[in-house]
Amino acid sequence: MLLDLLAEGLVPWNVWTIVAYTLIVTHITIVCVTVYLHRHSAHRALDVHPALAHFFRFWLWLTTGMGTKEWTAIHRKHHATCETAEDPHSPVVMGLGKIFWQGFLVYRLAGTPEVLARYGAGCPDDWIERNFYSKHTWAGIILMFVINVMLFGAIGITIGAIQMVWIPLFAAGVINGIGHFWGYRNYECPDAARNIVPWGILIGGEELHNNHHTYPNSAKLSSKEWEFDIGWFWIRLFETFGLAKVRSKGPVSTRVEGKASLDLDTAWAILNDRFRIMSRYAENVITPSVRAEYDKADEATRRVLRKARKALARECSIVTARQRATIDAVVKSSEELRVVYEHRIALMEVWRKRANAEELLAGLRKWCVEAEKTGIRALQDFVVELKTYAMPAAKTA
Repeated sequence: MLLDLLAEGLVPWNVWTIVAYTLIVTHITIVCVTVYLHRHSAHRALDVHPALAHFFRFWLWLTTGMGTKEWTAIHRKHHATCETAEDPHSPVVMGLGKIFWQGFLVYRLAGTPEVLARYGAGCPDDWIERNFYSKHTWAGIILMFVINVMLFGAIGITIGAIQMVWIPLFAAGVINGIGHFWGYRNYECPDAARNIVPWGILIGGEELHNNHHTYPNSAKLSSKEWEFDIGWFWIRLFETFGLAKVRSKGPVSTRVEGKASLDLDTAWAILNDRFRIMSRYAENVITPSVRAEYDKADEATRRVLRKARKALARECSIVTARQRATIDAVVKSSEELRVVYEHRIALMEVWRKRANAEELLAGLRKWCVEAEKTGIRALQDFVVELKTYAMPAAKTA
């Protein structure tokens, strides 16, 4: 009887049953990581009902052995020290190969008592955490293996092995590695984070990594209309049943049609939404200027201009040597592109150097006047757009 149980398990199964079960249990783990560990615990982008939070903790103990405080502290340090020697898992510093293949080991080594003490505030510290989850991290994984074998027999060992590598491969390897190396960028945040694909399904929405690093306190990781974040779907479902409450969806600003003056309200809105504004600068100022130069350039210059749009819009701190060479070449060959590029840098300096609201407003007004004087239509239109920004009116009860 025992041998039959080990061979076949309690559940009649075929290949599709095993595939479906494996995808379901690994997806539950991904939801626990992205909704609970990442968006709730590390960034406080949403509140989670205590009952749901404890299910997340239990499931993570059962399938990964990860503790809330360890994961949260290491991730917070990653954001605080991103792409520096202090970053716990930067492929820019350590190399993509090391993070992709050894990401989980790198992650575990980063969880020192000092890191946990500095970055782990606000994590569970109840009796069951201290005396069970944190003390017996491997017990849950062993129990999960036993459950899998009881359900499906010997094939349950394979299922358990897949569960064991799922998070190290996709979270530690793909997100922490590829997510800082390959993909597209909606926003020029000051690190190398990229969106791997616009459909965040397999890894719970974490594929939209550039969006997250730009707005880390947003519970929603999708930004463009054509992007999909399945983690956000689950959060909205939990909200429907009163099990979660979103605290932030990113920066708040609005546009007032016909508004034609810069005031303090506009200045705060621009500061608050600066990454999206600079994305629009790249789209509405840099891109048409590059296209105009391309249409009248010779073939040699066109080869440089093909690379110019991204280079001219790239965050200065992560510009590569090749991109710097492209920037230098195009600003020497085109007076309009030189002006457009220098105004982009100058606009970012306005909010980087502001000491108070009055200085921010004065800097923005000066920038707008100088941009209008250039005679470049795209810049002049952008000034008109900037003046329409405002903070949303406060809701009254």
